Amino acid sequence: MDSDSLEARMARLERSCRRWQGLTFTALALAGLGLGAAALRGEDVSSGTLVASRLVLTDARGQARATLDTDDQGNAGLVLRDGEGRPRALLGVGEDGSPRLRFSTAEGQSLAELMVYSDEAPRLTLSKPGGGELFAVGLQVDGSSRLELSDADGRPRAILGADEHGSPGLVLRDRKGLPRVALRVSPSDGASLVVEGQDGAVFRAPGG
Repeated sequence: MDSDSLEARMARLERSCRRWQGLTFTALALAGLGLGAAALRGEDVSSGTLVASRLVLTDARGQARATLDTDDQGNAGLVLRDGEGRPRALLGVGEDGSPRLRFSTAEGQSLAELMVYSDEAPRLTLSKPGGGELFAVGLQVDGSSRLELSDADGRPRAILGADEHGSPGLVLRDRKGLPRVALRVSPSDGASLVVEGQDGAVFRAPGG
């Protein structure tokens, strides 16, 4: 009776192995069909490269957390989302080829942005939620540089920069955007200071 029981168990084990072999063969066949379809679409499968028009990464809940795709004009972009699916970070390239990195609030308002114009003019801006830019620094195409500090309404109030020759200058503006203080050093290393009061009186140093 023990021998019959052992033989029965061996038979069941052989049948189970055959079933697993069949499932394995089916899985390999399906994988082969998938690779063949990818090859027909022109996708490079031999080098391990995946070619797709859109990629979406999801978390354990099925919520999209990262999206890599292109828009109607062919501009590529990577969007990272928070746990609620709201876009918080963007890395993309615009129509003119300028790369951009942006960080936003949960409501989609920009807080920080880094861009590069014309391959040689980077610009970094910091903003408050729902408001204008409070801080901006960048290089211009002509080689000059500029740093701006703005008020709560986004109006530049202090501008520090250097021209294409490296000569520095500082301009302070009032709430109307009018320059009140200007301090400069010329390319010949000459210094000047201009201060304008509310009554229109102007102080200049050196005088003249």
